[in-house]
Amino acid sequence: MTTQPNLFLRADTLFGACQGLADDIGINALWLRVPLAATILYDPLVAFGLYAALCVVVFATRMIWPVKPVAAPVETAVAQPTAANRADNEQREFAQAA
Repeated sequence: MTTQPNLFLRADTLFGACQGLADDIGINALWLRVPLAATILYDPLVAFGLYAALCVVVFATRMIWPVKPVAAPVETAVAQPTAANRADNEQREFAQAA
């Protein structure tokens, strides 16, 4: 099983509000970050208020419906055919073709 660190404690996000909401609704986080950055240029107080509200919403949804860890896919070893097996398979193919 692979586990991801808590979204709020990751080093590559600032509280993880945009990333968390994007993960929940299945879109790229950039679609949330760009309008938020534009809002900062227009009215910083509104932008920080929206970001704080997003933090609260994401935190609440993660507490109510925690993200379950995803199991890592199990890789199965495929046996590589040996020279003897290849020769045997060729003989069978020739016999079937005849």
